[in-house]
Amino acid sequence: MPADSIGNPWTASYINASGNLLADFRLNLTYESQGRLQAVRLYEMTTDPGVKDMLSFLIARDTMHQNQWYAAICELEEKKNIVVPSTFPRSLEKGEVAYDYYDLSGGTASQKGRWASGKSMDGLGEFKYFHQPQPFGKIPNLRPAPPYTHNTLPMLPPNTM
Repeated sequence: MPADSIGNPWTASYINASGNLLADFRLNLTYESQGRLQAVRLYEMTTDPGVKDMLSFLIARDTMHQNQWYAAICELEEKKNIVVPSTFPRSLEKGEVAYDYYDLSGGTASQKGRWASGKSMDGLGEFKYFHQPQPFGKIPNLRPAPPYTHNTLPMLPPNTM
């Protein structure tokens, strides 16, 4: 049976595949970014020349892999089908909020970001910025969860939350 280097059976539990190439390629780019980040951190932590040489090779390969996945992503996005899945009918989504950026932070610095104004990346809308937007509905009055759900709040008498 296939196993890893210490004998654990191979289970495929670490394989992520959605069946959508664009989503999967973006996830691969994220994984390569995380891998390169960790390799760089390890490189900076060691003084061993042999380890630095090996990590330098891995860092360079991750550079290639990130470029590879990004090139594949760009190829898939050439038709402006950048939203996954692109096959879902846009008429069924609430288009009036599809390009709204809701800034819930303490400041307004994010207003300067590309995501907050101007033509949307898919070319189908205009980004709109809303600082501290008002809720769409009333705040619900919910009962506390029963204690058997193992919540992290201390037990309080009913109707005190």
